[in-house]
Amino acid sequence: MYYTYIIKCEKGTLYTGIAKDVAKRFSEHTSGNKKGAKYTRANRAVSIQAVWSSADRSTASRLEVFIKKLTRAQKLELISKPSLLKEEHGDKISWSDYQFEKVDI
Repeated sequence: MYYTYIIKCEKGTLYTGIAKDVAKRFSEHTSGNKKGAKYTRANRAVSIQAVWSSADRSTASRLEVFIKKLTRAQKLELISKPSLLKEEHGDKISWSDYQFEKVDI
């Protein structure tokens, strides 16, 4: 199982990534060491906003690329109402490949 996630960073910026273990990856982002992304070393990660599970890395990567192409407003909409964006962008990505996960971290 792989996960695509959106993290809120300092100053309200958003970072999107993929991981097998979201809690561990978030810890790496917040630690400030070289295991965290360059972006989150410069813009401290604050909280996980959304997580989607998928069966394999390739599928998770497709969602990551899709999300990274969205505007900030669309990303915020995706976080607050995942099904709404599915209706609006259903032709661009196979949403049945992903399961929105409750964030417990």
